Amino acid sequence: MTTIDLPHTTLPSPPDPAHPAYAHDVLPTHAVPAARAVPRWWRDASVSAFWLVQLWVTALWVQHGGIQDLGSLGDALTSLGRLTGLIASALLLVQVFLMARVPWFEQAWGQDELARTHRLVGFTSFNLLWAHIVLITLGYAAASPLGLWGTIVDFTLNYPGMLLAIAGTVALCMVVVTSVKRARRRLRYESWHLIHLYGYLGAGLALPHQLWTGQEFLASTASTVFWWSLYAGCAATVLVFRVGLPLVRSLRAPLRVVAVHDEAPGVTTVVVGGPGVARMRPAAGQFFQWRFVDGPGWTRANPYSLSAAPDGRHLRVTAAHVGDGTQRLANLRPGTRVLVEGPYGRLHPGVRTRRKVLLMGAGIGITPIRALLEGLQQDPGEVVVIHRASTREQFVLGEEMFRIATDRGARYVTVEGHRVPGRDTWLPATAAHLTDAAALAQLVPDVAERDVFLCGAPAWMEAARRAALACGVPAENVHLERFEY
Repeated sequence: MTTIDLPHTTLPSPPDPAHPAYAHDVLPTHAVPAARAVPRWWRDASVSAFWLVQLWVTALWVQHGGIQDLGSLGDALTSLGRLTGLIASALLLVQVFLMARVPWFEQAWGQDELARTHRLVGFTSFNLLWAHIVLITLGYAAASPLGLWGTIVDFTLNYPGMLLAIAGTVALCMVVVTSVKRARRRLRYESWHLIHLYGYLGAGLALPHQLWTGQEFLASTASTVFWWSLYAGCAATVLVFRVGLPLVRSLRAPLRVVAVHDEAPGVTTVVVGGPGVARMRPAAGQFFQWRFVDGPGWTRANPYSLSAAPDGRHLRVTAAHVGDGTQRLANLRPGTRVLVEGPYGRLHPGVRTRRKVLLMGAGIGITPIRALLEGLQQDPGEVVVIHRASTREQFVLGEEMFRIATDRGARYVTVEGHRVPGRDTWLPATAAHLTDAAALAQLVPDVAERDVFLCGAPAWMEAARRAALACGVPAENVHLERFEY
């Protein structure tokens, strides 16, 4: 074990290897094949499909008089309002599809990139939705003797589906407002997740208004078929991959809690087993959405990464108590029914492109790193692990990782200490005299020749990613997964 500019770190005493929660402390006897990475061209193809949808939507607007209607102010406002509404609707459906967790789509993008794209598309759709509302209202008011407020009342009371559309807009406003970073930090994950589900309600309530009054929905058979197919396709992916598939898997091959163990103060390890494990074929480093059927609130899922390489018989997770969902883990009892969605994520051995690998984890983000250390095929000297924590007591799973690294011939490095005040860095204050890149190069001189896997708090990962890039690691060789909601 190596430390950076710090005294030798003494990790906590090793846990009892006979405890059932540590069934993975030794190398698995029934190794599971590494997950294959879905080719990146799947992502390129999906991006092309995205732009084709937007092009087709614009073409429908042009075909049905969109450009010809730009002659007068009122008609121009109305026409542009139709266009922004069409694009907003298409983007809303794209946003729903992005988070439908279609397996091959999710594996091609990775949950991290999907989440960021989902946010970008969502905010763009929301802004265009309000542009649609304002432009349409002003356009109709310009040509109506009722004036602005009279037009608003007329829309609300007399246009088919308008009340439903207003309710849908309110639901979408709730989702968007709570998705702003400052608001998200004030909400518990469980509350945010519940509010976020109103996005589906908003999309559904907007549909009748569009089908009953939307010119581009009704002007031709091709338009009607296109929009119905788009809505039906998105609804089907959500029902199949977010509801149907997880439910069928859980009912066909039930999973139950096998063991629960307090890893450290405020940290719990849970082992799950059952006939369904072998059918899921998860890979080290991936995560699931977990529901433990232990009482009220079980319907809300929480994302936990595997903290041990899967062996075909058990899945193990280790989580810090940061909310209601994670705090409940400590009170789970063996035999509790478990429902899962997944596996998800690109932080697994299948994305590896080089023999040499650097694994970097901080805080509870060390859990998938520990699983990767165990699950990666490696020869002695090919893998380096950097484990970052503020205090010695916070080196969660440190003793296990030290034993696995010793067995595999990997190099295990600990970096201890509180962060440098006022600086975005992956380093502790005791290494403040070093730049992030210089410290990384000091610890791993050949880092530019390695794949780099990162997991930790978002700001820490971003600092570590920048350091790796500054050291010459190509961007495509840096693999990370952000779990901020």
